[in-house]
Amino acid sequence: MNNLPFPLTRDVVLIGGGHSHALLLRTWGMNPLPGARLTVINPSATAPYTGMLPGFVAGHYSRDDLEIDLVRLARFAGARIIFGWATGIDRNARVVQIDGHAPVAYDIASLDIGITSTMPEIPGFAEHAISAKPLGPYSMRWSRHLESGGGPVSVIGGGIAGVELALAMRHAMGPEQPVTIVETQSALVGVGTASHTLLMSEIVTQNIDLIENASVAQIEPDHVVLNDGRKVLSKLTVGAAGARPFPWLADIGLDLTDGFVMVDDTLASVNDPTIFAVGDCAHSAASPRPKAGVFAVRAAPVLNDNLRARLTGGTLRPFKPQSHYLKLVSLGRKAALADKWDRAIHGKWVWRWKDHIDQTFMKKLDDLPKMKRPTLPRRHTEGMAAAMGPKPLCGGCGSKVSASVLDEVLRELPLHSRDDVHLVQGDDAAILGKGDERQIITTDHLRAFWNDPWMFARIAALHALGDVWAMGAAPQAALAQITLPPLSADLQTRWMREIMAAASEVFQAEGAVIAGGHSTIGAELVIGFTVTGLPKGKPITLTGAQAGDQILLTRPIGTGVLMAAEMESDAPGDNIAAALKTMSTSQSDAAQRLAATAHAMTDVTGFGLAGHLRRMAKASGLSADISLVDIPVYDGAEALAERGIRSSIWNENRTAHPVNGPNSARADLLFDPQTAGGLLAALSPKDAPQALNDIRAMGHQAALIGQFSQRDEFTIRTR
Repeated sequence: MNNLPFPLTRDVVLIGGGHSHALLLRTWGMNPLPGARLTVINPSATAPYTGMLPGFVAGHYSRDDLEIDLVRLARFAGARIIFGWATGIDRNARVVQIDGHAPVAYDIASLDIGITSTMPEIPGFAEHAISAKPLGPYSMRWSRHLESGGGPVSVIGGGIAGVELALAMRHAMGPEQPVTIVETQSALVGVGTASHTLLMSEIVTQNIDLIENASVAQIEPDHVVLNDGRKVLSKLTVGAAGARPFPWLADIGLDLTDGFVMVDDTLASVNDPTIFAVGDCAHSAASPRPKAGVFAVRAAPVLNDNLRARLTGGTLRPFKPQSHYLKLVSLGRKAALADKWDRAIHGKWVWRWKDHIDQTFMKKLDDLPKMKRPTLPRRHTEGMAAAMGPKPLCGGCGSKVSASVLDEVLRELPLHSRDDVHLVQGDDAAILGKGDERQIITTDHLRAFWNDPWMFARIAALHALGDVWAMGAAPQAALAQITLPPLSADLQTRWMREIMAAASEVFQAEGAVIAGGHSTIGAELVIGFTVTGLPKGKPITLTGAQAGDQILLTRPIGTGVLMAAEMESDAPGDNIAAALKTMSTSQSDAAQRLAATAHAMTDVTGFGLAGHLRRMAKASGLSADISLVDIPVYDGAEALAERGIRSSIWNENRTAHPVNGPNSARADLLFDPQTAGGLLAALSPKDAPQALNDIRAMGHQAALIGQFSQRDEFTIRTR
């Protein structure tokens, strides 16, 4: 979403969430460049900080301590973030290929993808080993190793990185379990004499088995076979032998050195000025340096300045890395070694020094200034402060008009007199047709809550399909209504291409076609779809629930509070990524399964679970009893609700759809507006258990949350 009053005209794509790009996002957020849209592409919502990885492996830090939250940084910078692996760059078309996502166009791209220590040439490595880099998969594998009881470990590679990991694993597992380092030559080659002596002493003191001048011939699930036939017990084998570039860099036509992108002193590719590279994936032609995080950190300000210069026609400045730099090496326990100018010191105080440096770096990326609300003008009309609300308007269904307003206005409309249009009070779709022919028609629009047009379009399309699915119909056709923010002509094409690619993918998967639509330019991105569907039998509505029916919900609740928190950079990135993955997943299979047996059905959207359940109960002449503990909730949502975070229309939902029961954060989520929410179905007690098992087997986080009952008033009670 573009919060500036100027049109976007240029795309800057940051490939990878390395340290330079993380720092750049923070700097950019402090001083955004009007007209530029930033995109960051990374496989996950967080990126591990390399400096703290040995401390995490040793048990001194939690996983959260070393994770850089790229979602928060992207929101702060006004950037979009795409979760996926970049797999290539088409430099002629100027697009980045991404696994599981439409190609993303760029005017300028920057690479900060790090390195890998994967060893595909060793038989069994892919099946039974893990590379130390990328750090994310390794850290998760290490956690699982400890949780399963540990066992012998081996490290392939006897450089500083391999030795540091071996010392950390030894500390975490204790002295009893074997730790082995295997090195093809002498260990710690290239390390200064003083540091070499200290580290070799640590290897001996901590009872780590060092095998030098040997190579690995085969990796098995519980041991490693060396080239001379020896077997080394190893339940977890870690590759840490040198820095290897990602293979796809060799296919994009950039000049490389040993597979790394050659850059000049401005950090730009030597043969493509539109592509920059920093960190371990780059090789400086002017000032070659070892692969070390310190250079990535110090390159960040220069990269920021030079991207801006390239976008504005300014002069680029050179990056001048220092010749000597401080190396800080963890020794497993809370002690470390410091090396510079071939001098080495070690001890607990060096660990404290290193810890202070690492914590300061992470604090810089974690402590971000809060979004500022627009201030009211000195003179303004009465009621403006109340209309603005206490916080920015949420996107998605959090920006929906309240139920009380809608119901009041709809009651004032004259009754229609057509016999081929059937309206069910409380339903969001209409039934069209005469005789036995029936067609469902519905429409839904969402104000953008996520900066990636492709992902947002996919969610908007699935959200619009919810009403068709809920009536037991097969999607037929869709009309797209798209409002783009102010953009240059080139960016209009790019955004529309991504939006329509995502929408087409969704509707084609359902056997439906996009038959047309309308587009316009407005203040911000809004995407909507009018959808028709064909029911196989009698359409399912809100009215058919029966006393005793079980209530089934196909997915968790909590998207409103998660997205409200994300707008204010207050939600954990991993929680947001997980919610988006669910929201962008089709429920067609679950809908088809429920259509066969459901007495009544709807989808949970803007009025929240309480609102949609109450409407179903009222339309069916029933009440409902639900169990709070049985309702699935998105990870992180309840904790945010406990802190008092609410979506924009939460108060209106609670007022319009009261619930009898306890007051708690989990109960408050009943009024949370949902985007692409779950299907809510009434099933007979006989059919409900099997339906639940079937839908869970499809991969949905479904649950039976209560039952309908016969009472005089239409209420919802919780327990």
